[in-house]
Amino acid sequence: MHRMPPITLEDRTGINTNTDFDDMYDRIFFHVARTPGQTTTKIYEMTIRASRHRSTLPLDKEPIILLDFAPDESLGTISFLKAPSQPSISMGRYLRKTSIFGSSLSRKFFGSDGREYRWNHRSVAGQEWTCTTAENYLVAHYDLKPLDVKAYDVSGNNFIIYDSFKHLIPELVASLIIMRHISQYNL
Repeated sequence: MHRMPPITLEDRTGINTNTDFDDMYDRIFFHVARTPGQTTTKIYEMTIRASRHRSTLPLDKEPIILLDFAPDESLGTISFLKAPSQPSISMGRYLRKTSIFGSSLSRKFFGSDGREYRWNHRSVAGQEWTCTTAENYLVAHYDLKPLDVKAYDVSGNNFIIYDSFKHLIPELVASLIIMRHISQYNL
């Protein structure tokens, strides 16, 4: 049996509101952008690697997901625009704390497949963010570049998504961005 390597999305800049997630095997690509002075972060599914589309920006396509944060950068709404699209939902309802008095950096959400998924910050050595199923199966993890490793023209940060969960990639990218935003703004 031939197993596919996990989707390894290289986070090109490490900046939550302006980056590209490019699979190292050229299978899938996302562009994340926010217009300066605005509070909406847009996620686009691309057909080519970021380094190959820089000269063609601005984008002539519609985003697949909108993350509308409040003017003070507090949580706002998430909108899935790709079919079957859903109505906007508040980020606080979409990504709920795993316990009432627990950390804001431990949250759960229901994927489009109806299963529950959980994000945790620094719960596994070497992983900045870890996503598991409710049954504790590893779904994905976001890893920061080790301090002793040089990175050239990239951030060195990687988002690894295991093959069994590739149907959730856009949702995982969006929920990771929200989780990183929660951490950045101490929400």
